[in-house]
Amino acid sequence: MTMSSSPLHGHTVVELAGIGPGPFAAGTLSDLGATVVRIERAAGGTALPMGAEQIGVRNRVVVHLDLKDPEGLASALNLISHADVLVEGFRPGVVERLGLGPKPMTEMNPGLVYLRISGWGQEGPYSQMAGHDINYIGLSGVLAAIGEARPIPPLNLVGDYAGGALYGVIGVLAALVSRQGNGKGTVIDAAMVDGAAALLGPIVDLMASGMWSERRSSNLLDGGAPFYRTYETADDRFMAVGALEEPFYRFFVEGLGLDPTLLPARMDPANWPRLVSTFCAAFASRSQSDWCAIFDGTDACVTPVLAVSDAAAHPHNQARDLFTTFEGDPVPNVAPRIGGHEVRRHDDTSVSDILLATGLPTETAQRLEAEGLSYWV
Repeated sequence: MTMSSSPLHGHTVVELAGIGPGPFAAGTLSDLGATVVRIERAAGGTALPMGAEQIGVRNRVVVHLDLKDPEGLASALNLISHADVLVEGFRPGVVERLGLGPKPMTEMNPGLVYLRISGWGQEGPYSQMAGHDINYIGLSGVLAAIGEARPIPPLNLVGDYAGGALYGVIGVLAALVSRQGNGKGTVIDAAMVDGAAALLGPIVDLMASGMWSERRSSNLLDGGAPFYRTYETADDRFMAVGALEEPFYRFFVEGLGLDPTLLPARMDPANWPRLVSTFCAAFASRSQSDWCAIFDGTDACVTPVLAVSDAAAHPHNQARDLFTTFEGDPVPNVAPRIGGHEVRRHDDTSVSDILLATGLPTETAQRLEAEGLSYWV
């Protein structure tokens, strides 16, 4: 994907530096071709409540500004006045106190798409309360459905990144399409609790139809079914089994060396403990690589559970360039793929030229670069 063919080429995003879903949303927009300028705290200044460099912040121009200083605030306003999108991820009221709230920014720049990512949303009894992914997915009902004896958080993927960042990006893209027709931007309230609840929608539908129990690990998709769970191998690794449909289940059982006609009916939950015990014993007899040799290329829906550090080396992932490198380390590539495979990288354009194109006066842009207060990451 070249810069000029990237879907968001020509669009500018200003990111108010934070952690978690805000940077992830801005990074996704950058990977799709937007130019992202990240405003960080100036050394000794009070630009933003969060600062410093962090893992996952790449492919941006970083500018250090002190928003309590009139010159720093003026520089931020210049950038925002020329931007297509502004991304912030703080509690309601924080950016308003900095003078960068939605009302003055959209009055200054009527076409601005203003993305606000927060845990609890911009209003409601919890809106000013601290929280993290585990809290947001707990309140939405997601967390209670995952785990065994106790709920187990699925990392911070559901609340922070899917429920907050990616729903926020969907909102941005929809707003940019709408703006093509009416020329107006909008304010997007992307609450992680909202997004997590939306992701739970299909499970709620199953529950309403009597096809889902609220008892954890007792359903088709939560590890309760013997044909949709993980199994430990002889070398203390795991295989993932997703043999939901009958033909796939038959391939799965035959791959284990078992006769499906001698096993109890698989859709009767009363038989699940016996089937799990049988399948556990089978998987424990061979190594993960042995099982991969048996199941690879079949429709049994059986694949290895790879460690994060091993995923980049898998032949399928290598064939798809699933991972690329950033400063020598493997990082996930662009998803979804729109016309190409590569994460868009900055070219040899100077930082000051980027800042000039995104609204800063020449003297300010050159001074920031000369003083090391703006740079590519």
